[in-house]
Amino acid sequence: IACPCALGLATPVSLVTGIGRGAQAGVLVKNAGALERLAQATTLLIDKTGTLTEGKPRVVGVQPVTGFDEPELLALAAAAESASEHPLARAIVAAAKERGLTLATAENFLAEPGIGVSAQVKGRRVQVGRVIPNASSSPSASPERRFEDKAPYPQSATLVGVTIDGRFAGTIALADPVKITTPGAITNLHRLGLRVIMVTGDREATARAVARELGLDGVHAGVTPARKQQLVREHRTAGERVAFAGDGINDAPALAAADVGIAMGTGTDVAMHSAGLVLVKGDLRGIVKAVHLSRAVRRNIRQNLFLAFIYNGLGIPIAAGALYPAFGWLLNPMLAGVAMSLSSIGVVTNALRLRNVRL
Repeated sequence: IACPCALGLATPVSLVTGIGRGAQAGVLVKNAGALERLAQATTLLIDKTGTLTEGKPRVVGVQPVTGFDEPELLALAAAAESASEHPLARAIVAAAKERGLTLATAENFLAEPGIGVSAQVKGRRVQVGRVIPNASSSPSASPERRFEDKAPYPQSATLVGVTIDGRFAGTIALADPVKITTPGAITNLHRLGLRVIMVTGDREATARAVARELGLDGVHAGVTPARKQQLVREHRTAGERVAFAGDGINDAPALAAADVGIAMGTGTDVAMHSAGLVLVKGDLRGIVKAVHLSRAVRRNIRQNLFLAFIYNGLGIPIAAGALYPAFGWLLNPMLAGVAMSLSSIGVVTNALRLRNVRL
């Protein structure tokens, strides 16, 4: 009667069944501990490009400064970006090709995560990166960047600054629409009690415009990959249980630092390798499903532990003769064997109910 077989089954059988149910729903669980921790998450930090948005930006405007023309600016920027795999880089290259521009060969290519790229194109040093005020290492450090505030770009546009031979040459504006499923997913995450905060390397105006559109609880804009990781740690230090969702190489440090890292299956291999959960479709509704699944698994584990203990808790005193002086009751060993089997059967049967849990 003291044999704890069911106790050893209580947690693993629930996790295995839950992992299988998650796979059916497009949520791949790489780390069983991450699935358990997700149930306790209070804050979701989330990347913008490719996570909240479609990750398929397109160029909507090119604004050169005096001394440069639009085709030259776009062609040089596209040539420098041609070796990059970033979605913005691919969009700039695609825009140049759509306009029939010839791209020169780029040499000495260098990519700085979260900052931009630089390369030698036709003997000219070209830098392409995000527009960041007061950043001496940024292409936008020139006073000539002030024209950007007057350019006819929508607030939600992502702006990329271009520097040629140390001189700020202009800005390329790109639009990346929000996924059609994102607003509904954000609403459901709020109903589940999670705070949703955007963490992005994009400019402040763009980030806040998207945050207002989606009703997010906060936004951290203009952050580097290292800063994303630091923000995760700051929220954890403040006592929050943090989940981080992202899809790019830049998100890998934050995914690894969070209590639960959630990668989009449509993102990079590095991001998926760093995460504990992977959403096959790259759809935020997958996070909602994962939270429901995680909470269902935790409830199921508690139920299993109860079933595992109840037989032992009731049977051991009887088997030890605690009730014999008063009632003459002893536990027949055959009944003890049946009770041991029933506890294991009960745990497994209860865990199998997770196969039908609604997500």
